[in-house]
Amino acid sequence: MAEKKLSIDFEALLKDVNADFPVYQALDEDGKVVNKNLVPDLSDEELVELMTSMVWSRVLDQRSTALNRQGRLGFFAPTAGQEASQLASQFAFDKEDVLLPGYRDVPQLIKHGLPLKEAFLWSRGHVAGNNYPEDLKALPPQIIIGAQYVQAAGVALGLKKRNSKNVVFTYTGDGGSSQGDFYEAINFAGAYHANAVFYIQNNGFAISTPREKQTAAKTLAQKAVAAGIPGIQVDGMDPLAVYYVSKKAREWAANGNGPVLIETLTYRYGPHTLSGDDPTRYRNKDMDDEWTKKDPLVRFRKYLTEKGLWSEEQEEKVIEATKEEIKQAITEADRVPKQKVSDFLKNMYEVQPQNIKEQVEFYEAKESK
Repeated sequence: MAEKKLSIDFEALLKDVNADFPVYQALDEDGKVVNKNLVPDLSDEELVELMTSMVWSRVLDQRSTALNRQGRLGFFAPTAGQEASQLASQFAFDKEDVLLPGYRDVPQLIKHGLPLKEAFLWSRGHVAGNNYPEDLKALPPQIIIGAQYVQAAGVALGLKKRNSKNVVFTYTGDGGSSQGDFYEAINFAGAYHANAVFYIQNNGFAISTPREKQTAAKTLAQKAVAAGIPGIQVDGMDPLAVYYVSKKAREWAANGNGPVLIETLTYRYGPHTLSGDDPTRYRNKDMDDEWTKKDPLVRFRKYLTEKGLWSEEQEEKVIEATKEEIKQAITEADRVPKQKVSDFLKNMYEVQPQNIKEQVEFYEAKESK
């Protein structure tokens, strides 16, 4: 019997799925404009403010690493290399928009309104690090990988039901996009046309697992297709492109069109966290050198210097001011009374059951001696 010809071309179908996800870029590695259409309409003052935030973030990363090694800071996930992905995106949102960060997204959280002292206390695991100002539209950083996505979908639906023009924005890494929470969140938000912008900060590795071993998808942005929402890929080392795409995505979501998924192609120069990860075991020098050439600070510095908006002297002032800010904040954090076992027990329940009351009394008696 003659073999019947296959009427479905699966290779062609796959090719179609992988198409149409270009990387949006405004500045090249030398700070030269390569796409004028993606250069946002930012004033000179706003451009300087964005650069200041990025330099601030790099210094915060360096000083936090030092404080961690001194035993003065607890959990810390390095952020160097991701300044454009983090701060240029946050710069596109309003103070009334709601931020749901992951554990690497502390810089955005501080710029959104969290006092630096509270950020340091959160890193130490102190409950006071979760006492947010009333006007801060944010939740504490989520440690569970991808869980902030599910929370964001719920908050976004709440904004939608209130007819709010504000949006939720949230972040995860490339590893987070392999979690079930990731798809559940974008699918839920997409089904209800909720006001959300989802970021995947693709820094190449989920701890030590390379991105290409996590999924067969050619891009992470195309995962939006399954949820029926727009997905876009942007050069995450380019602050202008990140801002432009973020601003447009915010407008889309705020106008009731539903969520957007943005994949930023970026890199973390340090380890996954300072809790024992050694990036030299899974990354080589050639890879590090390649991404160092794409450094977002170097790229933006060249662009602003060419426009006459930035200088070495300005940057030194920002560095010194940031160091002083960090010094004051860590001193303030040191003054906050240390937590006691009885405090942990009291924080477990709003209404304490009898067995917890007994334990509180036991430890308070020990702590008073």
